[in-house]
Amino acid sequence: MASLRGLLDALESSPNEPAPSPLGTRNARKTAGSFLPRHGVVNQANQPRFGRGRDCPKSQDAKSGNTAMWDVAVIGGGIAGMATAARLQTCGLSTIVLEAHRQTGGCAGYYCRHGFSFDVGATTLVDFEPGGVGGELLQAIGMEPVAAETLPGYVAWLPDRQVTLHRDRPRWEAQRRLLGDSKSHVQFWELLDRLADTFWRASRLGVKLPIRSCRDAWRAWQTIPLHNLPLARYARWTLGDALRRYGLRADKPLAGLLSMLVEDTVHSQVDDAPLINAALGITIRGAGLMRACGGMRGFWRPFVAHYKAAGGELRLGVLAHRVTGRFGDFNVETSQGNIAARQVVAAVPVSLTAHIGPPAVATSLKRYVQRDAPCQGGAIVVSLGVPEIEVACQKFTNHQLLFDYNLPLGNGNNMFVSVSSPGDIASAPAGYRAVMLSTHCDLSPWENLSPQEYQSQKQAAGCRLVELARRVYPELARHAVVQETGTPRTYQRFTHRPRGAVGGVRQSLHNANQHAVPYEVGCRGFWLVGDTTWPGLGTVACVLGSRHVAEGVLRERRRTCNRTLRQFDGTQVPSHHLPELSRRLDPILRQAGVEPRRVP
Repeated sequence: MASLRGLLDALESSPNEPAPSPLGTRNARKTAGSFLPRHGVVNQANQPRFGRGRDCPKSQDAKSGNTAMWDVAVIGGGIAGMATAARLQTCGLSTIVLEAHRQTGGCAGYYCRHGFSFDVGATTLVDFEPGGVGGELLQAIGMEPVAAETLPGYVAWLPDRQVTLHRDRPRWEAQRRLLGDSKSHVQFWELLDRLADTFWRASRLGVKLPIRSCRDAWRAWQTIPLHNLPLARYARWTLGDALRRYGLRADKPLAGLLSMLVEDTVHSQVDDAPLINAALGITIRGAGLMRACGGMRGFWRPFVAHYKAAGGELRLGVLAHRVTGRFGDFNVETSQGNIAARQVVAAVPVSLTAHIGPPAVATSLKRYVQRDAPCQGGAIVVSLGVPEIEVACQKFTNHQLLFDYNLPLGNGNNMFVSVSSPGDIASAPAGYRAVMLSTHCDLSPWENLSPQEYQSQKQAAGCRLVELARRVYPELARHAVVQETGTPRTYQRFTHRPRGAVGGVRQSLHNANQHAVPYEVGCRGFWLVGDTTWPGLGTVACVLGSRHVAEGVLRERRRTCNRTLRQFDGTQVPSHHLPELSRRLDPILRQAGVEPRRVP
């Protein structure tokens, strides 16, 4: 209680003027603030206003060796990590993001080549309109929406037909009748629509899984209307179960279309994908697909600028080796020195978190890592910079292709084609367009190859995707300015993901939802977020996860503040000092998210 005693002594000597404190030349207001950091709460007295951490303390300088304590250190600068950091920074906490690559984004990132900007994974922002999951993020951090084009939908190219997946619901309902208009088809789509409407609403209201506390259960109860609670019985169904229920599992066009959609959004197969998750993935374009001007580069540049303007610290090219310590006193060992933080958020794959996290975290994650090891997959991507005339023959700029109903998905049999918009000179020079081709793949075929074998396999895979994409754009890449292929090895090199695995785990009833990896395991104040935790892969899922983790971090902070207040209540303070003491401490407590108590 030395800091509190110093304040009382200062008030005794001069109740109305700042007085020297026992710690040197700091005034009494700063002395009051020094009481809180000793109990895990940062001094916010010097903040210009709530939610703007412009004067946040800096971390250890590798040269000087000076160390300051951050409220939160975030490991990983992908969309989950950056969204979590931005939320916390806006709430007044001092945050630092450590990203191993030279730029942010992770699997939702980008790279530039010869005037083109290519997305390396995610190409669209999902549900970023007002009221959506992404829209809630922008509102929470006080950021204006990025300049973006709302996509009207995209085209699915099946082996024997084309289906336009309109965003507009009436047009989509008319289009899907081309896949079958029987009573069974109608009932199947009605079930999917009801599940999607219910659980998109729940996601936007912040439902959280797995349920691990009464708070989580109450939250789930509040996000699902009473009349829709019977839908919870479908939590044990797969998409294949629903198709069989209506006698449609053998309907190849319908099953083929659904298999394409769930592999891209749930990273799973029809007979494995949890029905509720599949319903959300199948209707994802209805939630709103947007492509930022300049692609993901057009999203990341203003987002990072906003985070830094709020006082956030971003360290690029910094590899986190190990996290030690406990709540209130973590130490992150990095390639550029140590980072001290009260709480840590690991926004990297769970398998990597188990490797670098505290021993208690590694122990708690062991069963999840072992369970999900066989459920990982990778991706092959081709980046093309082409003359505009090669892609001017299609109205839609996004296409998904399936070539054979009977072959396994992946390696080109289910690939996505994304083309930058006409006139988007932030993505490509005038007269050119940026094209991204992508498909899922297994990881093992890309391992244990000699350099010559790898280059040969990589070239063959890239050429195959280009040839298959010519079903949509017959002249594609005839005169390409840029043509580059990425493989799981590429992702491993640039994102540091083990084995180059992307897209989270392949979801099933055994590892999703109530069985998903929780946000906090093994160690208080150490949090997990990203596509290997709930809800899974995709920009919208990672943004939703960031909301829950940020709330958890703030809840732990408030809990610490409340303990501090209880200790403070036990101190005998002369009654004539109470008004001045309250005046000096109340702003600090309010910025910490705690309403100061009134002493009678």
